[in-house]
Amino acid sequence: MGVAYVSNERKITAFAAAALLLSSLSLGGCATSTAGSSLMDARAEAPAPPKASVYLPVEDLPPKREKPAMTPDERLKLQKELIAARDRQASGGKARKGAARAQPMKP
Repeated sequence: MGVAYVSNERKITAFAAAALLLSSLSLGGCATSTAGSSLMDARAEAPAPPKASVYLPVEDLPPKREKPAMTPDERLKLQKELIAARDRQASGGKARKGAARAQPMKP
């Protein structure tokens, strides 16, 4: 292995390129930190936007109701209606099981 021959011009060019690269990186870092701090200062001075939400915040609960949504009589009536509807559907399903099932159509 021999020592590679590098001319003085190439050394100077490489040194100049390295110096230019390092100076641009260091100046670029200063520019972003200055711009970033001024943006953060502007945001810190801006007033907070008004709170506009259609949903209640989690910690805010609505006040207790003065009267219940349903009285015990209304609840009993609704339960009876639901039980009757369930029984009607169950008896209709049993009647259909005895009948011939419809064959699914092929697409």
